[in-house]
Amino acid sequence: MIRKIETEDKKRLVEIVENIPEFNEREREVAKEMIQTTSPNGENFYDIFVYETGGNVVGFHCVGKRSLTEGSYDLYWIVVHPEHQNRNIGRKLLNHAEEFVRQNDGSWLFVETSSKEELLPTRKFYLRNNYTILAEIRDFYAKGNHMILFGKYLKNKGD
Repeated sequence: MIRKIETEDKKRLVEIVENIPEFNEREREVAKEMIQTTSPNGENFYDIFVYETGGNVVGFHCVGKRSLTEGSYDLYWIVVHPEHQNRNIGRKLLNHAEEFVRQNDGSWLFVETSSKEELLPTRKFYLRNNYTILAEIRDFYAKGNHMILFGKYLKNKGD
């Protein structure tokens, strides 16, 4: 089940973030800050939805409208606890994020990620889910660590 974050989910989401080996300390700090400062009643610049199975929260996604646009959204995070990866949970979270954007009259969903070697499976995940690489900005995060910008247009032809 995918549902909006509740206050009591925050501790578990922080635990999940702490267990993601691909995240560096700064990335963990940013994800945890977003979790801790989010308001379940929706007074945020972004929305967090959790994936719950058997009464246990095992992942989440965080999506927000891009400022100064009429229908563009950013997918800030899709995170699944390592013990629950490779079970299609990431794909379900991504599909949910896309549907959320559509329901809010959005047309684009953007995802940025790093060119670090350990994130190759992440980049392949987006390509498998019909995302296009829109840009690569060299040395964006650090020398030799480029930003890869993926995007997917979510409107049907004729819209």
